[in-house]
Amino acid sequence: MASLRGVMSQPPGSARMAARIAALALWRFCRSIRLPRSRSGRIALSLAVVYFVWGSTYLGMHVALDSFPPLLLSGLRNLLAGIGLFVFAMRRRPVMPTLAEVRNAAVVGAMLVGLSGGMLAYGMRTVGTGTAAVMVATVPLFAMMIAAATGQRIARAEWVAVALGLVGIAVLSQGGTTGTAGGSLAILCGALFWAIGAHLAGRLDLPSDLFLSCAVQIGLGGAISTLVAWVSGERMMTPHVLPLLAFLYLMLVGSMAAFVAYGYLIRHTSPLVASSCMYVNPVVAVALGALLLGEPVTTGTIVAMVLILGSVALSFVFDDRRRRG
Repeated sequence: MASLRGVMSQPPGSARMAARIAALALWRFCRSIRLPRSRSGRIALSLAVVYFVWGSTYLGMHVALDSFPPLLLSGLRNLLAGIGLFVFAMRRRPVMPTLAEVRNAAVVGAMLVGLSGGMLAYGMRTVGTGTAAVMVATVPLFAMMIAAATGQRIARAEWVAVALGLVGIAVLSQGGTTGTAGGSLAILCGALFWAIGAHLAGRLDLPSDLFLSCAVQIGLGGAISTLVAWVSGERMMTPHVLPLLAFLYLMLVGSMAAFVAYGYLIRHTSPLVASSCMYVNPVVAVALGALLLGEPVTTGTIVAMVLILGSVALSFVFDDRRRRG
């Protein structure tokens, strides 16, 4: 199988054909999906989506950045995804939210997409990928600290699960610790804003319809990022077929589908389980990089994956005990 770099270097006609085949395969896959009826089945599906889809967005952004600057890419994909989700939600004739619920959803969206996404995009300009991965993986730690500060009891074993995941991410990112102090601080702030947004999403009264709630969140967050990108002088570069296809994937799957899945997890699981995707996503990104970009997989990578998956398994065990207790 040709690598992604090989596909991108093909003549325009070949690239268009590859794009059409990929779009058709994605459409057929989406049509074949049937939502589980049980609560546990929906949680499992939501976890699969946030684990693998958000892990694949690293590759999607790698391709899309050939035609989009980083902050504009983040803003536009979420703004358009929010509009699409809103149209879809209104066709289902949901219970209309109160002004307070809309305000709360706007606050959560500003945290998750606007502030968090904006700070991450800014920091990634000067910080290496490995360092960024370690810092983004601090989201579960921030989430646990916020939960403890607001009165929730956190078991000692849950802190062990968080620590194990952080060690795994550190091993996975070994050797990529380049960057400036300002960029590092921006990424840490982005992780903190994400943890605050996730905490608020579990505490505030949001629109009862999950699709409408997610539409307001990512739509407003995307609008904030797009406005900041435009004011800061970012403009779209020359469009190409594969970057545009990657943008559609990021918008339809990476934003619309994944944020709905994440919103469901926030409503029906613990913060530890919902934020466990921050550990798994880098593993998925490394696997896709090896398969499609030919990036090497070292012994350290395998050790890191074992540690990360062990952390996720412990998260599920502790969440199950908490619910039974």
